[in-house]
Amino acid sequence: MELFKDKYSPALIDRTGNQLHQFYPQLQTQQFRELVFAEGWEALEFKARIRRITESLTQVLPADYEEALHILEQAAPQMRGVEYLFVPDFIEVNGTAPDKYELSMKYLTVFTPYSSSEFAVRPFIQRYPLKTMKHMMEWTESSDEHIRRLASEGSRPRLPWGAKLGEFIVDPTPVLPILHALRQDESLYVRKSVANHLNDISKDHPNLVLDLAKTWYGQHPHTDWIIRHASRSLLKKGHPAALSLFGYHKQEAVHIENLKLDRDQIATGEDLHFSFDVVNTSGEPQMLRLEYEIGYMKANGKQAPKRFKCSDKMYAEGRSKVATKQSFKLITTRKYHPGLHTLTIIVNGQETETASFVLEAD
Repeated sequence: MELFKDKYSPALIDRTGNQLHQFYPQLQTQQFRELVFAEGWEALEFKARIRRITESLTQVLPADYEEALHILEQAAPQMRGVEYLFVPDFIEVNGTAPDKYELSMKYLTVFTPYSSSEFAVRPFIQRYPLKTMKHMMEWTESSDEHIRRLASEGSRPRLPWGAKLGEFIVDPTPVLPILHALRQDESLYVRKSVANHLNDISKDHPNLVLDLAKTWYGQHPHTDWIIRHASRSLLKKGHPAALSLFGYHKQEAVHIENLKLDRDQIATGEDLHFSFDVVNTSGEPQMLRLEYEIGYMKANGKQAPKRFKCSDKMYAEGRSKVATKQSFKLITTRKYHPGLHTLTIIVNGQETETASFVLEAD
């Protein structure tokens, strides 16, 4: 599997140098290559490699900031995708001084349709919070979905790979007008960002997001989608108010029976197949969110629970059979430890039946 950092191959760096050389013939492509792949390159991770490339560009492009930006602007349509994050990063490295602020704001929006400026805008929020948030509110009215998304994504308090915006983690109210302006956005790309932003906020301020959800829910199909996606962490935690908002009420007349594992011992790399019956004795269909929780054995001999979604639909009166599986294939984000594991079925946030199995040593 290719790692993000491996995208920065010699071929990509040579291509970048040649693309920029078209618009700035004085650029020394060999010098650029040598600067990028200088000592220590192999040890650098993804974000550090972006910064190395940015610093190398700073040395080979004109010292005049505006002239350098104009060259990058001309080449930008040929440099699309996550691997070209060093283009907006050029602004973060070279453009945070007060006399460069307005030019930097302009070019963050120029570059973001090609390679998102969501990381590069964050130092400006931290250094110039009031006027940067004013710019971001203006971006919510752009006809370009990439610029509208930048307003939401760039101000996310816990943006993955990005510097945390500590003030917004403590008090997210300054960003709420941006999210409110985008709550019915026609672009799914933008709506996903708004939902992810609200999901971030819910981790520190669940009641704020729930209050907002209650106010917004039912206004527009796009807004309903945002609220549903934004509430996924609250739903996964079984937050009663979040469950109730979407019609998942505590069920006294719904039971789980016949929880069965296809085996009680499995090896790393295999799938655990299991099934159970949903028994609805309420006399009418019930909206049920079914999840299961795996208690993974840790190195210290204790279990760490991880919850997974199973189904989310209306269940008829009577008995319904559910069968699914959980993979124990090796993945980079989880290390498996041998020993006793547990499987628990969750119905509308309530734990029900549990079974145990053993993950065998390699």
